Amino acid sequence: MQRIGVFVCHCGTNIAATVDVKAVAEALGHEPGVVISQDYQYMCSESGQELVKSAIKEQKLTGVVICSCSPRMHENTFRKAAASAGLNPYLVEIANIREQCSWIHKDIATATEKAIILGKAAVAKVALNTPLTSMESPVVKRALVIGGGIAGIQTALDIAEAGFDVDIVEKQPTIGGKMAQIDKTFPTLDCAACILTPKMVEASQNEHITIHSFSEVAEVKGFVGNFTVKIKKKARYVDETKCTGCGLCTEKCPMRKVPNEFNMGLDNRSAVYIPFAQAVPKVATIDPNYCMMLKNGKCGVCSKVCSVGAIDYKQEDRFIEQQYGAIVVATGFNPISLDKYDEFAYSQCPDVVTSLELERLMNAAGPNGGTLLRPSDKTHPHTIVFVQCVGSRCDDEKGKPYCSKICCMYTAKHAMLIREKYPDTEVYVFYIDVRTPGKNFDEFYRRAVEQYNVHYIKGMVGKVTPKSDGKIDVQASDLLANEQLHINADMVVLAAAIEPDKTARPLATMLTTQMDTNDFFTEAHPKLRPVESATAGIFLSGACQGPKDIPETVAQGSAAAAKAIGLLCKNSITCNPCVAHSDELMCNGCSSCEKVCPYGAITYIDKEFRMPDRTTKIRRVASVNPAVCQGCGACTVACPSGAMDLSGFSNSQIMAEVDAICK
Repeated sequence: MQRIGVFVCHCGTNIAATVDVKAVAEALGHEPGVVISQDYQYMCSESGQELVKSAIKEQKLTGVVICSCSPRMHENTFRKAAASAGLNPYLVEIANIREQCSWIHKDIATATEKAIILGKAAVAKVALNTPLTSMESPVVKRALVIGGGIAGIQTALDIAEAGFDVDIVEKQPTIGGKMAQIDKTFPTLDCAACILTPKMVEASQNEHITIHSFSEVAEVKGFVGNFTVKIKKKARYVDETKCTGCGLCTEKCPMRKVPNEFNMGLDNRSAVYIPFAQAVPKVATIDPNYCMMLKNGKCGVCSKVCSVGAIDYKQEDRFIEQQYGAIVVATGFNPISLDKYDEFAYSQCPDVVTSLELERLMNAAGPNGGTLLRPSDKTHPHTIVFVQCVGSRCDDEKGKPYCSKICCMYTAKHAMLIREKYPDTEVYVFYIDVRTPGKNFDEFYRRAVEQYNVHYIKGMVGKVTPKSDGKIDVQASDLLANEQLHINADMVVLAAAIEPDKTARPLATMLTTQMDTNDFFTEAHPKLRPVESATAGIFLSGACQGPKDIPETVAQGSAAAAKAIGLLCKNSITCNPCVAHSDELMCNGCSSCEKVCPYGAITYIDKEFRMPDRTTKIRRVASVNPAVCQGCGACTVACPSGAMDLSGFSNSQIMAEVDAICK
């Protein structure tokens, strides 16, 4: 006989302001099997939990329904309360009458009616719930960090500091990411390389850290605590164990007109190259798209001059497989393509550059040795115009709807550096709003205006036109002065919006985690779990989750590391008992469930069945590994014969909810 208790939460006024809580409790008290139904101001409080515990013991409850907020918030809270009172925690159901009811309705009668319906559905389901027992699974004491920028480096260092082995997978030949391309950092204007390279060296020398550069994640299987990852190590055509990084091969290579990606294509490199002087690992890489030996079998100069015999033209891509307990995503960002922004003449005029290109032009290790020169004629620019929000905060299809967050500050940095080094250069900044959300950021921006006399103009640049005399006509509006401007500029710098790296979405598919509409990884909870993804064991670090500056990126990197360490410290984890299982008598062996399972939890076995005529028959049936299954339910939907079912969310339980709603 069912003895169900219903408890309806006011949640202050979050629920009670729109839902007649007492009426809900009264209505649900008349449902079959309900022996107690009452409301309380805050069910998640200690006294609210004690109310549930007392009712379980006194009323000998066989099931509990909590009508409150989202189960993501307090399902574990109420399950633990039920368990401490002697009730199986999986005999507790949450009816979400806050996010799915009170917060989306204004009419009290409508919201109250819906809350009652949601409560009835939960009562119908809990009546069919059965006790479930959680299993335990061992945790692999190793972490994977995907991305070797400052976020990934900081995360790996913190995990290694705790004594756990960690692998960094970086798709570029060296770690360092975008920070390696930056000259100075705001708001302190200190050298980016001076901050970053010690971290890079520390990561390379740490005995617990293995760096897989020029590599990509090819496949991810498994679950929290037990991920199996296949890593593709792309062919460098250079033996990493032999190369000393002397650079002789890069100097002697005859193919020296390859666009230099590290310098944003502003100069050339050789076909065999080391991205920059402080690269880690400092190992040469041969570009097969330009190497004459790899393309047509002619040349071989680099092999001849290499004294240690590190050049290997026959090297091929290879795969390694490793197990990890936790995975941290730190895939970073890239500036958006400006090909669609013809109004700024970016593709027409070499003197119209992006902010990242300006970083390389001003960098001592850049194409001009630190001297700011116009790309077109290598002359000193006397008038520079900065255009803010190019592709950011856009409603059209070309750009991004969000603020890229870092543009206002790095533009102020560029303006100050230019005015300090070249006082004869006039600097104009066209902006929509100046946003300075960080410690001492507003003071930094004010220095640019008040101390360095940078001309900040609130307005939009409408058109940029290259002129025959080498100058650039910038047509813009000054909204405060209410006038149109024409500025005769030598250079135009576009603060391009930033977007997630292109590898983020296919990686999210492999990790079975969530992304937003802008391809940023989605955190499990924006306030309470900001560095965790919705997929257990997957953590987020840096700009893969949203636009961030360096201090915020480093902070989140350490936060993600702390979460990963908390997981790796455990010898085993409790598995979710809500896993799929197959009715072997109904299974027809079609493989539909196996194909849709994102975790590889389903295999097929040949099983012997005894027929009514006492003969035996071998049939192919589905078998679920409960340690691997994460209870997503995809197999139950795909199964054409209805053989697959999900513990805790069985077909009969779901239909009971539907019936209760439709009454």
